[in-house]
Amino acid sequence: MTKTIAFIHGNFVTRHSWDAWVDRFEKRGYTCVPIAYPGREGSPASLRKNPDGSLMASLSLQRVVEHHVAALRALNEKPIIIGHSFGGLLTQLMVQRDLAAAAVAIDSVAPMGVLTLEWSFYRGTFPVLNPFRPASNPYMMSFKHFQYAFANDLSLAEQRIAYEKDMVPESRRLARGALSSAARVDFKRRRSPLLLIAGEKDRLMPASLNRANFKRYRKSPSVTEFKEFPGRSHYSIIAGKGWEEVADYALDWAMRAASSHEGRLRQGDDLGKGRGNRNVTVGAG
Repeated sequence: MTKTIAFIHGNFVTRHSWDAWVDRFEKRGYTCVPIAYPGREGSPASLRKNPDGSLMASLSLQRVVEHHVAALRALNEKPIIIGHSFGGLLTQLMVQRDLAAAAVAIDSVAPMGVLTLEWSFYRGTFPVLNPFRPASNPYMMSFKHFQYAFANDLSLAEQRIAYEKDMVPESRRLARGALSSAARVDFKRRRSPLLLIAGEKDRLMPASLNRANFKRYRKSPSVTEFKEFPGRSHYSIIAGKGWEEVADYALDWAMRAASSHEGRLRQGDDLGKGRGNRNVTVGAG
């Protein structure tokens, strides 16, 4: 049974966005590996002060995928993978490559072709996806946009602390990769168990988008589940009040699912073919 957890951060932040989760899970005896995007090993403050514009101008989704594949293959065992936002998309792409014992994608950017009609999604993503802005120009999210798209359920004081603590410039080219074939997922294939988590108040990646993503996996014979947490925004679901509830739910689900999956494989049941597979929506709360 795996004792390794790999974390994949999202856009506009760094691996330090997982620091509290890493500390909590290490105290439970797990080896935690928060993976940084290429060139994003430094602190948020240093990356804001000295952004590598040339790197961000050339940073493609394919390169970031390959970077994470290499990091995961270098581990001593197949890990639980937990990803947030763009990291949720990367998590789904890692699952496609059979690199996870089980995986959790939180408020995930959806794979190619999965959309929502909610206006907040388009308002939240347009500044970085704006086709009239050169892909070579890095994008630093304004505090005002952060308030709207990331931290709409936090107080002003909490928003300011969160913005200074975590936000960094982002590659427009990387963000736009979510619209490309590099973000394509084969929703029908057999794979390790996957949990999709949504925050009720998320404006950037609305619960409706996460639910649409979940529904696309219906034709897969593998375990897929969906859980919505009430009162959580895009930022607060992993870093706001009550983040511990989300963290514990994600880890406990992943460990149970990985154990069951491993047992079926040992029995030669090919990912539980014919029994045990399910596509389940878990009630909010």
